[in-house]
Amino acid sequence: MTEAKLLLPRGLQAACACALLGAATLALTACDKGENRTAGQKLDDAVARTERAADETKAKTEQMAKEARAKVESSDAASRVSEAAKDAGSAVAKAADDATITAAVSAGLAKDPDLSAIKIDVDTQGGKVTLRGPAPNPVAKERAEQIAKDVKGVSSVDNQLEVKTM
Repeated sequence: MTEAKLLLPRGLQAACACALLGAATLALTACDKGENRTAGQKLDDAVARTERAADETKAKTEQMAKEARAKVESSDAASRVSEAAKDAGSAVAKAADDATITAAVSAGLAKDPDLSAIKIDVDTQGGKVTLRGPAPNPVAKERAEQIAKDVKGVSSVDNQLEVKTM
């Protein structure tokens, strides 16, 4: 017959050991002094009660360990769900940031009398802004790049504007 070993935290092991010791002590002291039983009979009775107490304690300990394991597994699942939610939230925030940057750059371009926000395509990915379309002259092209660089959250600007008469 093989013996199953149960892995428990140290505090739980100590509690089980104390419970077993207490059960054994109670079983030994609970012998009725008024009976005319032999010492062997009293010892056998005490051993039987101790074994019952040990079995009950073992069952309770196994149940507690099972519940603890379920909580840990549930905690791990909750942690994974939480991490996935954070990742999704981060992706949404980045997309919102990119859209905000694009809108701010487009608004800045619209304020410039020489640049056409309608004709200039502004694309933002991960804070990197790409400008495509026409610019009326090299100075306006540089100004468009500076407008984009001045927007909060922009990490770099890829100025692909072509100097063309509008």
